Amino acid sequence: MLETEQPLSILVTGGAGQVGLELLAAKWPDHITLHAPARSELDLGNPSAIERLFSSRAYAAVINSGAYTAVDQAENEVAAAYSANALGPALLADATRAAGIPLIQVSTDYVFDGAHVGEYNEDEAVQPLGVYGASKLAGEMAVLRGNPRSAVLRTAWVVSQHRTNFVKTMLRLATERHTLRVVNDQHGNPTSARDIAEALKTITLRMIEDEAAPRGIFHFVNAGATTWAGLAREVLALSEAHGGPTAKVENITTAEFPTLASRPANSRLATQRIQREYGVVPRPWQSAVYEIVDQLSAKE
Repeated sequence: MLETEQPLSILVTGGAGQVGLELLAAKWPDHITLHAPARSELDLGNPSAIERLFSSRAYAAVINSGAYTAVDQAENEVAAAYSANALGPALLADATRAAGIPLIQVSTDYVFDGAHVGEYNEDEAVQPLGVYGASKLAGEMAVLRGNPRSAVLRTAWVVSQHRTNFVKTMLRLATERHTLRVVNDQHGNPTSARDIAEALKTITLRMIEDEAAPRGIFHFVNAGATTWAGLAREVLALSEAHGGPTAKVENITTAEFPTLASRPANSRLATQRIQREYGVVPRPWQSAVYEIVDQLSAKE
């Protein structure tokens, strides 16, 4: 650590989630430490918990990767979804503004209705289809209004070696079935939680060092697009090449796989802004998925 670099602490919420775990595993500068309190210590919807946390130590920045992410369940648990996804970010915006530090908020493609043709850029009209997307949009607005030094990072189709996600689900189902019926009319960008963490790290460190750093809304996803069925085929082909489970993938429509909450038919996000403003260039989704399947295969 250079003599001029003072020790700094960054608060990370949602440290047990896919992105949070990758943030904690990332290589940060030696003078940076991450504080990721457990959910029992930090209830994002509890003003007293946030006040206690900020009075206990000084932070240089906050990365809010914590969220209520049960998309279908949110339709029946509206209050819980808004508490975590809207009230929590609003409280963090107030606390970080008072402390004079940046707040970086993780958000989602679900703020869009999926009717747009082509990639969504950051300025496209938002129109959530369900409670989860609406609550995340409310969180975005609270952050941007509540703290002038804030950035929102929207992402989509998050996968990793951690927790429950589409890649791990396909690999599990391939051990149980010979054929998997997977939706082929929803389009998006499979995105590595590790790559999201690196993008968040780049934004956070820049915002700590430079008060004039770019702020507002940014999109980050891995490069290239596919469907859920296309992603499933890629995952299972990679698994087979690693000597793991595989299965045949049968295309189905969204109508053939009804869910409580509607999903955007098009979740493709444009990443030119983050490339231009922060120099973050996404790698192809196939490379990211290969890395994840390789990691999971090594664990077996």
